[in-house]
Amino acid sequence: MDRLTEMEAFATVVDQGGFTDAAKKMGISKSAVSKHVSALEARLGARLLNRTTRRVSPTEIGLAYYDRARRVLNDAGEADALVTSMQIAPSGLLRISVATDFGVNLLSPVLGDFLQEFPDITVNMVLNNRYVELISEGFDMAIRVGELEDSTLRARKLTETARRMIAAPSYFEKYGRPQRIDDLNEHKLLHYSNQSAGNVWKITAPSGERRQVRSAGWLTVNDGQSLLHAAIAGLGIAYLPSFLYADAMKKGLVEEAIPDLPMETLGIYAVYPPGRFTQPKVRAFIDFLAHTFADKGPDNW
Repeated sequence: MDRLTEMEAFATVVDQGGFTDAAKKMGISKSAVSKHVSALEARLGARLLNRTTRRVSPTEIGLAYYDRARRVLNDAGEADALVTSMQIAPSGLLRISVATDFGVNLLSPVLGDFLQEFPDITVNMVLNNRYVELISEGFDMAIRVGELEDSTLRARKLTETARRMIAAPSYFEKYGRPQRIDDLNEHKLLHYSNQSAGNVWKITAPSGERRQVRSAGWLTVNDGQSLLHAAIAGLGIAYLPSFLYADAMKKGLVEEAIPDLPMETLGIYAVYPPGRFTQPKVRAFIDFLAHTFADKGPDNW
């Protein structure tokens, strides 16, 4: 007889507390269940069940075997489900949490291509800059920029972006250009209002030392695009990812404030709940993003 079928019959008898209910659960006859369990006991050379007229319960050996057998059956079920899912066309509602700057500037323009490729998927994209709890808040996945917090979530790195301090040529003409990190204390800095540490920039010095700079400015806002516009307008120095400032820098609208500093890089990740296999709709979107941003990099936006 099939070994997995014997295991399933035995485990179902333990789960259901008897042969009759196990037979109903498996959709076979009571005698068939009994034959499977007897064959298993004969093959193992051990009694796994205590049988009385009123109840059936596992022996000590049977209980130990049940724990392992249940794991094997669960793994087998997941293996079957994995193969099935990989053959099914991705479909259903895909709910995504995305950092606002990345979502507006890079994800929104390519969503149409994804939906054309996978017409059975519908997308609900939520733009915010807070750390969302994927499972409890009902998200299938998130796109996060920067260092990932320790968690049980799975992550796939899509690409990287550089982060630099930039300002308009008109700003440097009016206020001068900082030559070193300490000079920033005398300048007008443009800040993100959603930073957990407040208006503090963490910058790597040429020596490799991590420095903190705190200085007031004319503008604090929770949107990177707005900070870029403010920098272009000459209102101050902004500390932004390259996917935001790259085009403006190519056009000469902004320049790097202190070019001699080491380049800061931030990873861009797709994160999703843990599990033995990934939902087809999630896997399809992550593969799409990895392909879309394959040629991007810290300074290639």
